[in-house]
Amino acid sequence: MYAKYIKQEVPDLNGTGRTQAYYKMKLSPMSFQQFVSLCSREGRMEESQILGVLSLVSEKLSLSMSEGYSVKLDGIGTFHAKLGVRDDLLQDAFEEGEATHNAKSIHVTGVSYRPDPDLIRTTSRRCVLERGGISRLRKPKLTLEQRIQKAHEYLEDHPFMRVPDYVKLTGLSRTTATTELRKLALNPSSGIMSQGSRSQKYYMLRK
Repeated sequence: MYAKYIKQEVPDLNGTGRTQAYYKMKLSPMSFQQFVSLCSREGRMEESQILGVLSLVSEKLSLSMSEGYSVKLDGIGTFHAKLGVRDDLLQDAFEEGEATHNAKSIHVTGVSYRPDPDLIRTTSRRCVLERGGISRLRKPKLTLEQRIQKAHEYLEDHPFMRVPDYVKLTGLSRTTATTELRKLALNPSSGIMSQGSRSQKYYMLRK
């Protein structure tokens, strides 16, 4: 079975004036049960046995990472836990004498995975690609000045604005809207400031 790739247009962040592009694979979902069935087709193990092994690996991998281990699975990759501070708390200042969080305010926010080089090489060797289409950027209909004006008009009638509100006002993608609002908040001449952090961040008119 051939895999399909998509040519993705990306913003010209370097100011070269040329359309930038990268390539990504067009993904199709495979369920856990489908994956188990695929493994069992080799005839070496029954599906129930494969389910048992995968369940055990998942359980012990979680336990090992929770105890501070970096776990290497040959042919698959290396796993370890990532830590972060709860969203409703501010980040620590590193300097001595600043307030510090206790252990209860720090939690696991994700799992870092570094693939085994053999897994990458084997996947590349088996992969046969064919073109699957082109994805172009959604061009904004409003200029930056018009978008800022829209934001000001909105904030004159509302106490604050969040990213989804700016997306509706401007037609930008969520990623582009988030980046643009962050830049506006750092530029006093925009008349817009930010409060809060991460998922709690919102935007207001500068006083």
